[in-house]
Amino acid sequence: MVTVTEFQKIGVGLTGFGLFFLMFGVLLYFDSVLLAFGNVLFLTGLTFIIGLQRTAQFFFQRQKARGSTFFLGGVALVLLRWPVVGMVMESYGFMLLFRSFFPVAFGFLGSVIQIPFVNMLISKLSGSSTSMV
Repeated sequence: MVTVTEFQKIGVGLTGFGLFFLMFGVLLYFDSVLLAFGNVLFLTGLTFIIGLQRTAQFFFQRQKARGSTFFLGGVALVLLRWPVVGMVMESYGFMLLFRSFFPVAFGFLGSVIQIPFVNMLISKLSGSSTSMV
């Protein structure tokens, strides 16, 4: 069984609040203060969950340099009150950083969700060869 430390519990809470503030900032027409607060909470929560060294190793890998540059550059632009451009850059960087994780996530969702049309759509997105045709 995996033990969860107190720092990881705090990190999950910080990450959740960060995602909430990011969504709320987008809903309020890209409010730069909410987006900046959400970015800071999200990155702090991620650091609490996986640790400072592993977070740095994740963002500063050679093969993820372009994604990290776009993501962290977008965070910097949001902090400098350019929310729309910053969020576009962050989104692109997020897609570059986590593109290898998306098929795994879609495969997991396909195994959890048992709605036929949604299950077929998720299996096509995950690249599974067992999709219904």
